[in-house]
Amino acid sequence: MTPNPPLARRSNTLSSSLGLGEKLFASSEERRFAAAIEAGLDRVEAGLVTDTAFADDIADAAGRYLLEAGGKRIRPTLALLTAQLGDGVNDDVIAAAEAVEITHLASLYHDDVMDDAELRRGVPTAQNVWGNSVAILTGDLLFARASRIFAGLGERALELQAETFERLCLGQLHETIGPKPEDDPIEHYLQVLSDKTGSLIALAAYVGVVFSNAASEYREPVQRFGESIGVAFQLIDDVIDLSASTAETGKTAGTDLRAGVPTLPLLYLRERAASEPDAAALLARIEQDVDAAIPELREHQVTRDTLTEAHRWAAIAVDALAPLPDGPVKKALTRFAEAIVERSH
Repeated sequence: MTPNPPLARRSNTLSSSLGLGEKLFASSEERRFAAAIEAGLDRVEAGLVTDTAFADDIADAAGRYLLEAGGKRIRPTLALLTAQLGDGVNDDVIAAAEAVEITHLASLYHDDVMDDAELRRGVPTAQNVWGNSVAILTGDLLFARASRIFAGLGERALELQAETFERLCLGQLHETIGPKPEDDPIEHYLQVLSDKTGSLIALAAYVGVVFSNAASEYREPVQRFGESIGVAFQLIDDVIDLSASTAETGKTAGTDLRAGVPTLPLLYLRERAASEPDAAALLARIEQDVDAAIPELREHQVTRDTLTEAHRWAAIAVDALAPLPDGPVKKALTRFAEAIVERSH
């Protein structure tokens, strides 16, 4: 059956952006591999539409709101890729990929309330449409729906979800509270990214291996890959947060800074401000008028240093793949890592 046009467009766009097409895969075997990923993404997309539907009118509209706004579906793609290390895409892999993506969607509703964000994926955030309470409850409903899907996959799946959900909450808590006086602010921030972003991307990679019955020795490498690439992904988001183009990012420039979220460019700037008068002056301007100072921060060395750190984490992720067999999976995951850090270019 041919997928309906919206699903096909979304999969093809993702394929292009992550290099999972014919330019990357030259042989017929590799093209079949890419086609399997595309077909799996269409199945996930269709399942997401069904699994974010609710009988209640308000819950239904709010629950599908961010799904319909789009998204790269990075986490499901990763699950489908690592599943190729085993039996390939089966019903359990599809279900796990959907549950991970719904968990991610749920977290966005909560994050946007906490950050007082105005835009998400190019549309007004849910709380700006329905208010904070509805947005928070919608996130809760989606977490519940993801839990129900994981429950259908067995006790081990529920354990994995619970462990990851705990890390998501702790990451958000530690970001909200901030580092203790004795903590290094940058190390604290990187741990927050590992918990808030890396843990869920790692789960996506892990479930692809587990539910495709792949060899157990592949679990730790793909988990390490997912966690590291998650940190790289968020560091690139720190740079994108300073972007002048709302149309490209789908978010208002400086959303994190205005919400008081200490992104890595700002942390690097604070570190420099202790010994560099120019950095101290820029920091003061940011504290006085964030909007006016964003262009200057975007062009500052601290933002270039953030890009360098993102590339370092992407390299760590690729190094973690060493135990995997050579072939289209390792090739695709390597390209996946490269594409993550190319998003700001």
